[in-house]
Formats: sequence, C-alpha cells, structure tokens
Amino acid sequence: MTRTATTDEWGIDAGWLDAHDEEHEVAQATIERLREVIGAPPDDLEERAPIVARPGDALEVDQAEVTLEDGSTRHVDGELDDDFPLGYHWLQAPGGHRRRLIVTPGRCWLPERTWGWAVQLYAVRSRDSWGIGDLADLRAIREMAAGQGAGFVLVNPLHAVAPTPEQEASPYLPATRRFRNPLYLRVGEVPGASAVDLEDDAGRALSGGERVDRDAVWARKRAVLRRVFDATGRDDAAFPDWWWHQGQKLQDWATWCALADEHGPDWHAWPEALRAPRSEEVGRFVAEHERDVAFHAWLQWCLELQLERATEGMTVIQDLPIGVAGGGADAWTWQDVLARGVSVGAPPDAFNSQGQDWGSPPLVPWRLRLADYEPFVESIRATMAGAGGLRIDHVMGLFRLWWVPADGSAADGAYVRYPAEDLLGIVALESVRAQALVVGEDLGTVEEGVREAMAEHGVLSYRLLWFEDDEPAQWPVEAMAAITTHDLPTVAGLWTGADLAEQREHGTGTDEELERGRTELLARLRGVEEEAEPGTAVRTAHEALATAPSLLLSATLEDAVADERRPNMPGTTERPNWSLPLPVAVEDLPGHELVQAVARTLAAGAARPAEDGGPAAG
Repeated sequence: MTRTATTDEWGIDAGWLDAHDEEHEVAQATIERLREVIGAPPDDLEERAPIVARPGDALEVDQAEVTLEDGSTRHVDGELDDDFPLGYHWLQAPGGHRRRLIVTPGRCWLPERTWGWAVQLYAVRSRDSWGIGDLADLRAIREMAAGQGAGFVLVNPLHAVAPTPEQEASPYLPATRRFRNPLYLRVGEVPGASAVDLEDDAGRALSGGERVDRDAVWARKRAVLRRVFDATGRDDAAFPDWWWHQGQKLQDWATWCALADEHGPDWHAWPEALRAPRSEEVGRFVAEHERDVAFHAWLQWCLELQLERATEGMTVIQDLPIGVAGGGADAWTWQDVLARGVSVGAPPDAFNSQGQDWGSPPLVPWRLRLADYEPFVESIRATMAGAGGLRIDHVMGLFRLWWVPADGSAADGAYVRYPAEDLLGIVALESVRAQALVVGEDLGTVEEGVREAMAEHGVLSYRLLWFEDDEPAQWPVEAMAAITTHDLPTVAGLWTGADLAEQREHGTGTDEELERGRTELLARLRGVEEEAEPGTAVRTAHEALATAPSLLLSATLEDAVADERRPNMPGTTERPNWSLPLPVAVEDLPGHELVQAVARTLAAGAARPAEDGGPAAG
C-alpha cells in the first residue's frame, strides 16, 4: 500500500490528501490525543497476535504444532503445505505463546454475471405491512426478481438497534452487527401467532402515514410479539435447542436488550455494576429477568426463520455498516477493544466541506489483533449468513479510518491504519466458506492501492454512473455497476430538479455549489431530450448502465418507480431520512411498467458476455 503521509508507530498518519490531491498536515495536538486513546500495545504483541496466511506461505515461526478446527494436529516447519486446511486454527511454537492461525484462500468467491434490485426494505410496504417493509415483503420482492430473471437483491443493513421506545432511524448506526432488527418481522408469520389476537387492522393502519414511523411500529409490533411469546414461546422445542447452539454471543445480545429495556439504550449510563458483561450483578439480573432475556432471543429465532424464507433460492446481499452505536450491545461486549473519546468519520471532501462524524467508536487496531480479530470475524460472518452476499460499507475502513476526537470537529481528525491484508484475508475465508460474493463500497476519496488490493482479494468494486467519468462500457468486470446509492439523487429527482429544490430547502450548499453539482450529474445522462419525461430519463440511464461489463448490474427500486426522493440526504437533520416509503406498494411492483422496462434492460445487459474474457466464477 502506497501511503501519502508518514505513519507513526501508533498507526497515525501525519497528513492526508483531499479529493483535489492537496496535502494537509494533521495538528500535533490531534496526534497526541489519538496516541493517548490508542495506548501502548504489550511488548510481545507480535508474538501473541494472530497469523493470517495462505496455504504455501512461509511463516514467521520455524517449528510449530497446529491444532486444526477439527481437533487433529499438524506439524509445520517454516511454511504451510500447499494443501493446508483453510480455517481458524491454533499454533503453538516451542517456548512461545499459543496463537491463532487463520488460513485463508486469499480470494473471495466470485459470482456469475447477473443483475438485481437494490432495496430499502423498511420503505417497501405492502398492504399487509404494519407501517414498515418486512421480511415477507422481501420474500415478495425476491419472487418478483426471480420471475424477471434477476440473480440478487441488495438490501439496506438489517441489524438490530436498541429495543427501546425511541427507535434509531439510520440503518448505519446499529446497536449490533451480529443480530437483526425485529422491526422487520411479519408478525402474523411468527411461530404461535395464531394463538393471540394480532389486531391486524390496527397494525396495517400504521402504513397510512407519509413516513415510516418506527417508534409507533415498534410499540405495536413489540406488544403483540410479546403476547405471542408469552402464550407459545416455550412450546416449540426448536427454539430452546436453537438458542443453546447460538452460544454466548446470543446470550450477551439478549441480556443487553433486557438491560436496555430497564436502564436505557446506552450502557455507559447504567449502574456501574451492570457495565461489565461478566459481572455478578449482570448474572443476578439475568436470573431475575430470565423470561425477558428469552423473549429477545426468541425474536432472533423468528428473524432467522423468516429470513430463510425471504432469501430462499436467491442471493441477498446484506450491508455491513462501518461501525456500531457506542452505547450499544457490541460496544458493551467488546468495550475493551473499542477506542474511547473518539468516533469514526470522514475528512472534508468535495461533497462535504466540514467533514463527517458518523458517531461510531472505532476498534483499536492492536487490541483487535489481540482479540484474535473476533469482533470483525463475528460481524462479517453474521451479516453474510444465510443470504449469499455482503456489501462492506466504506470498504476503505479496512485500510484506514478517519478518527475524530470527541472535543473537536470532523475536520480535526486523522487517519489511523488497520491491518488490511489480515482483514481482507478473513473476508476471503468467510466468503469462500459461505459461498457469498463480497462488494466493497469504494466511493469518494480512495487512496492509491486500495482498489488494487480489493481486486487481488476478489472484492468487487462499486461503480456509479453519478461518479464515473468513463462510459459504463469501460468500467471494470470485477465490480457492481449502478447509477446511484441511497445517499445520492435518484434519476427522477435529478432530472426534474426536485432533488435540487430539497437540497436548497435544507441548506446543504450554496446555490452555486448545488447548481454546479446538478449540472455535472446531468451531463452523465447523455441522449435525453431536454423536454423528456422522468421515465424516459430513467430508461436511458439504465440503457447506459446495461452496457457495463461488470459482474453485477444493480438498479434501485426508487429509480424504477421514478421516485424523486432519495432515501437519505447527508448533512440534514430535519428531513425524515431513512423513513420515506416507496410510493408504489409491493403488490403493484410486478405490474409497474417502468419497473418491468428497467428489468428487461438490465436482464438483456447481463445476458451479454463480459469483456476481457468474460466473468471469472468462483
């Protein structure tokens, strides 16, 4: 990896390049503050940290015994055999520490060339939804997509937030990256639902509003789900058996949820004795609230059952956020691995002159290594599980993250380096084991060497019509090709000027900046007459996208129904981000003329062989 600045022994870059290739120096006060936060690793870190290697690689130890995952042992003499088993093993060298040996194939599993829909699941309400799109709606969309010849559906992060009355709206600030959000349950399809009055009419009435009201939806769903659980939750022997096999991680999640119900969503504000997951006080709480803990575990069982039905027979690419809420469950469980007094963000760039603070505490690189990468492994594995695909939000975070001190602005941060080669090796191992494709969201400022490393490890790049100067026909094969994302204008919103008007309303830039940005994006919609209807602009944009040789072609449902509103407008607080329902009901999508036109266009594009010898399938 080529670096643009000197990196110190704490992994902090002394400077950074902006989107215009201008170099900036990090203030010494920021560097000193981050050094305090990171702390000093133990002197024997390199002798205790995991080894991530491929079969045939030379090792940093000469003689060692390796205990494989299956319990058998193998002797290694300076290097791994070419047929060495992939997986998570234990290595013991004479006189040394017992340490994790992670053997990776080095490259992710790659798909056949295909196309699919990008879906904001909360937004795709059907007539049976209770105010929010759910897993039964995802099943209906998957069935529609399969009928159109699509090969995947890409969904927003489905991770859980705190179970408290005020629900976090952003899918990118979850309480955990290991468990799913029960808001997405179709209540009438959970085991035992027939035993209680579901009050369906009251639930369906929640879809009458102009936005997704998560607080109201959760209040209604939680009350009914608890009645179902209390009536039947222990009657099905499959649940206790499933719960037992999930182990400590689910116990920790369910315990945190029950504690959050009682003491609030931020564990820092709990009584001190409850802040340590293994404390005696937490143990007493669990014993006294056993049924409450079981309820939250049961919700995860119901989610797994419904996700299996929703994804059956099709790749569903799930989204992995860059981090978690600092007061959430994963931060409670792994508090010794996370940094305190800082959060993750982005430096000032062409789209945000003030920089961004995303609010998530970062993992301390050396502490992550001493934890055998377990927080990362579990997050990757859980998000990938059972669906066949993973999109890594801000994939550049595997290489470096912008750390923002709590007492400064986003512009006052600095980049901190991560062991990218190890992390990419773990992603590849999990990908091959799950037969799941991996897409890295490499948008914005991407430093030299990142995309090369992604390509080496089989992580698909992410190319957008709104971002790329080259014609789609010139885009790379190993990529997901799309027009826009949840943070950028829809085609209709751009074409009509509605998105520009909304940006002005919320003050996201000066008139000059906003007009210039719209003009630049409109220039990418070549061949559309000035008087054309929005639907014509949508069709033309997707005809251009269909010429891309990329393995995956992706269209958003917002574009396919000519919605003028993007799901999220970064930098706004008054706008109902992540809460705008799709203006077309799920049942009406298969018969929607523009939806079908987009599907036919991308299906025809995906049927053409990719250039450069065609797609490489794993």
